[in-house]
Amino acid sequence: MAVHGTRDAGAGLATLPEVVPFEIPHLSRLSWELGSRVIEGTESVHAGEWRHARGRWRLSVFEVTDNTVLIRVRTSVGRERFYDAMQSELESALPAIEASASWRRIE
Repeated sequence: MAVHGTRDAGAGLATLPEVVPFEIPHLSRLSWELGSRVIEGTESVHAGEWRHARGRWRLSVFEVTDNTVLIRVRTSVGRERFYDAMQSELESALPAIEASASWRRIE
């Protein structure tokens, strides 16, 4: 079982913060500079955004290729973290955030 909210230094895999109600098996963390540049590019499509009910956490999804998405997580203090994931794995995980009482879709 993966420990949510930590990094497995041996494998070099990233995990989403504990407040996010799902996990993605193959997730890569991107630098803020690269993540910002990718979502501001003309090829990026904003695909959805959710806000945590108690706090200022936000999760946004951007489609960047046919098979790749970029996930932006804004922390409660306003920092942005970017993650690269396979679209198919995100699609499998999204029902968890839709079903969560703590997260609401916004747009």
